[in-house]
Amino acid sequence: MLKRKMYEYLLKWKNKPKEERKPLVIKGARQVGKTKIVTIFGENNYENVVYLDFRQNKSIHKVFKGDFNINDITLLLSTVSPDFKFVPYKTLIIFDEIQDCKNARSSLKYFYLDGRYDVICTGSMLGIKGYNKKNEEDRGIPVGYEEVVEMKSLDFEEFLWANDISDEVILYMKNILKSKKEIPDLLHEKMLNLYRKYICVGGMPEAVKTYLKTNDMNEVRNIQKQILSDYEDDFGTHLNDDNEIEVDRFAKARILECFRSIPMQLAKENKKFQFTILRNRGSSREYKDAIEWLEDAGIICRCYNLSTLEMPLNMFVNENTFKVYMCDTGLFIAMLDYGVANLVLEGELGIAKGAIYENIVADTFNKNNRKLYYFRKLSGLEIDFVTYINNEITLVEVKANSGNTKSARTILDDENYKYVNKCLKLTSQNIGDNNKIFTMPYYLAFALKE
Repeated sequence: MLKRKMYEYLLKWKNKPKEERKPLVIKGARQVGKTKIVTIFGENNYENVVYLDFRQNKSIHKVFKGDFNINDITLLLSTVSPDFKFVPYKTLIIFDEIQDCKNARSSLKYFYLDGRYDVICTGSMLGIKGYNKKNEEDRGIPVGYEEVVEMKSLDFEEFLWANDISDEVILYMKNILKSKKEIPDLLHEKMLNLYRKYICVGGMPEAVKTYLKTNDMNEVRNIQKQILSDYEDDFGTHLNDDNEIEVDRFAKARILECFRSIPMQLAKENKKFQFTILRNRGSSREYKDAIEWLEDAGIICRCYNLSTLEMPLNMFVNENTFKVYMCDTGLFIAMLDYGVANLVLEGELGIAKGAIYENIVADTFNKNNRKLYYFRKLSGLEIDFVTYINNEITLVEVKANSGNTKSARTILDDENYKYVNKCLKLTSQNIGDNNKIFTMPYYLAFALKE
């Protein structure tokens, strides 16, 4: 089993006092490992596990159409399988694909108030509008009676664990980062090599396991291509009034146009997402819902342009100007031409390297739950990312190898940007501190704290 941070989260959740342990809802894109981690957690920590898949077994939906009496619900569920045992205070109930049965989610309030059973839910479409549409039989989301957390594909630290890099080595690098000393050359080269592999493999569990088992990027790419195909199959899906899955063909076409344009959008010098690339005179009004669908499904993340560099940053967001990145860079590599992974591994990538390395930093920041911002002016002044580090506005410049930081220097030297005094330069170079610009290897970006 791959070691995941979510497992530690689940242990902390289970160890909460009963009155604080609300039913847990884990959302996230398909195939990031939600069901796997929850079932293994249940097997390791409970005497009894009751697993219910609302997509595979639609007959159990009717159990939740009546009154939310927990005794009645568990009695009816016990008839689904002879292996189901509902022993009070010793049973975990897993609701998988809970977005397909909205009344099951409504019942979470009553499981919490009853208190005899722990409940964990997983869902891949929980944020999508079509799965939130309420009809007269639905009884709504139990606000205040559930705990929601998002699970994403493996971050670089989890990838290091998968490659048998110990916590001691990782802590050693984190401490060196704090002290602003250089990483020893041998370790630095090893981490660069692993990071390039991570860029190509990404963090989808099946892709990582295939890489570890075969060490064959062709096999990894086959897995990634299948995941991308599965994602595209889901585009435009929603629940109708009878709680049955339907596909909106018009919405699916729009989502596909946006999704497949991502490599082209990031290849431009100005990486702002442009709807006119999709079709002549294409507009935000036409494609707004399509972008939101991809974002709500956990497939993409948006990075918004700032009108100025002042605190708090979220007050100066231009919501109509944004860049779009893939939430898993391995999947982004799989969207590109065959052979790109080999170029990444060899460190030879030409003009496309800027898009790839920006995507991996966006991916890393997103997995650290950082909001994504950038700064661009019509004059051509552009900063790849803007974030907070130690509660200070910090410019972030991403360079595949080295490269200058002209835009950052311009801002740091300009009195009009009085709230900005620092720049972080992420490159393949070692740690270095030089006149307001701190250089560090991009493989350590996961270790940055707010």
